[in-house]
Amino acid sequence: MKRRHFLQSAIVMAGGSLGATSSVEGRGSDSTITRIRYYRSPNHNPTFNQNNGIVTVETAGGITGIGEGGSRDMIEQCGAMLIGLDAARTEHLWQMMYRGYFYPAGREKLHALGALDLALWDIRGKRLGVPVYELLGGLTRKFIECYSTAFPWQGSQRETAAACIEAGFKAYRVSAVDLGRGQPFDPRKAVRKTFESCQEVREGVGEGEWAIDYHTRLDFADAVRLSSLIEKLEPFFAEDLVRSENPGIYRTLRQQVKLPIAVGEQFGDRWDLNELVENDLIDYSRVTLPNCGGITEFLKISALCDTHYVGLVPHFTGAVATAALAHVCGIFPGPVMMEILRDKPRDEPHLPESFDFREGKVWPNDRPGLGVEFDPAKAELLLEITEASRPIPMLERTDGSFTNW
Repeated sequence: MKRRHFLQSAIVMAGGSLGATSSVEGRGSDSTITRIRYYRSPNHNPTFNQNNGIVTVETAGGITGIGEGGSRDMIEQCGAMLIGLDAARTEHLWQMMYRGYFYPAGREKLHALGALDLALWDIRGKRLGVPVYELLGGLTRKFIECYSTAFPWQGSQRETAAACIEAGFKAYRVSAVDLGRGQPFDPRKAVRKTFESCQEVREGVGEGEWAIDYHTRLDFADAVRLSSLIEKLEPFFAEDLVRSENPGIYRTLRQQVKLPIAVGEQFGDRWDLNELVENDLIDYSRVTLPNCGGITEFLKISALCDTHYVGLVPHFTGAVATAALAHVCGIFPGPVMMEILRDKPRDEPHLPESFDFREGKVWPNDRPGLGVEFDPAKAELLLEITEASRPIPMLERTDGSFTNW
């Protein structure tokens, strides 16, 4: 076990305090945050923005919240800001972590912030003995439809698509053909091959649905061309038609593509997505947990989408985050379909209980909090935080609300 205590920063303002944060101190409450730990999962995902490390947040009252995601460095930075504060104030703590280093949080930091936010919501549900969805207004659906990415190969696209629908999934998802690893990528040839593949998929799903991910690998003209070719095959949506750096390109793309458009797998908070939603440039949001900054932020994105009749089809993620998605998608009144990798969740020895999946669907359960159980003996402890650090002044308005320094 590697232990690390945070020291109070030398640049904190007058009096050696941690800044003007008296209104959010735990004051000895049972919900005061006392310790944060970060573990490497046995099924470690080394991809920085898809890290599935486990975060635990402990309170003075003995409740431990469980979250997932973030790199060690980002958990270290965000987590130390929470020590000694009230875990129940999820919105205030989110604002402090997001804005408390002055520069707006990037997507890598949002991933860690989101992991901590999941744990805070888990604490809230456990304190009250109810599932998180009960705190959000209750369920709007019996189960959450799913679509499968990389469903186990059955010998052909037609047979694989048919088997996916037979397994209970709402839809089967394919990607734009990349022509094989190690081969030069020829976009025009890839479009032709993809169209041939999609014809097989359409036949395979029968009365079921299918979707396609362009994977941002096509140039603008080729994305438009592929969209025109597959329009008659009626995909449920086409995802990430072009690169994600310039969302404004969808103003032009929307005029040339008639397919339902899904965007957001590579996005973070609502400011990555809001103009696409507000200008009716997409039909589905792919934003997911913990990438967007956790439940606190996902709820705002959901409200924005609901206002503009945009559905939710969040990207697949780790088991804890998927459990959290069941709560936030379960309360959404609009269209929802969750992505699942392969045909079923993989075995997670450190998570004896996470989300309930059967018949190609995610089913809400009534376990308190996120409904997740974590066995720390089956994961590697990388970090422990017990002392607070807020390295720049924490400023409050006269009413006690947080503002930038």
